[in-house]
Amino acid sequence: MKRRIAKLCIAAFALFATAMSLVGCASTANDPRDPFEGFNRAMFSVNEGIDVVVKPVAEGYDALVPGLVKTGVGNFFGNIADPWIAVNNLLQGKIAEGASDVGRVLVNSTLGIVGLIDVASDLGLEKHAEDFGQTLGKWGVGEGYYLYWPLIGPRNVRDTLGFAVDVSVDPILRAHDVSARNTLNGVRFIDTRASLLPVDKVIEAAAFDKYNYIRNAYFQMRRNAVHDGSPPPLDDDDDEDEDKEK
Repeated sequence: MKRRIAKLCIAAFALFATAMSLVGCASTANDPRDPFEGFNRAMFSVNEGIDVVVKPVAEGYDALVPGLVKTGVGNFFGNIADPWIAVNNLLQGKIAEGASDVGRVLVNSTLGIVGLIDVASDLGLEKHAEDFGQTLGKWGVGEGYYLYWPLIGPRNVRDTLGFAVDVSVDPILRAHDVSARNTLNGVRFIDTRASLLPVDKVIEAAAFDKYNYIRNAYFQMRRNAVHDGSPPPLDDDDDEDEDKEK
């Protein structure tokens, strides 16, 4: 396991270094947190091109699959994610939340029929959302520069490393049955994309520059996530940077 994580971390940093070498010094950044904006916008365009195919599939899934089934699919994948969420809560020193996550897995995997029904929430065991990037943030690791990757989308350097660790322990990606692994991963991907369809409408209605809108939303979302919804006040320099982006 440790070797696998190390290899993924090295690969993530190698990809980052390659991207930075392609960008070089000719950056078109208008935000100091995003000095590689030229590269990131290019990757953003790549993802927009991929989404031309993915989005209609997600829309078809959303329109044709009954709501009860979609809820069950989301609950199932949420239950698979809960053990790693529990580990991250415990690594962050949030013992009560980690214990609650473990309880969720036990209840939903049994009474909830392998996670298809979220019985745990009805019993007061709250669903959390924690990943290793947030854990690194809790440990004091800085964000690093903003990056926009093909397929996985926006990440900062810290979250890129965290994502590599998250992927390395993902039970679906580690499944030995190739057919089952690919099917589950495909369904999860489309289900996740379908859940973001309402967000598309908000972005399209509010954003003059979609790239900037997503970047700023990402910074705010991750800052809130690391600080559990109560981030400390921004310093004056950060306030000025945000004002420039508005």
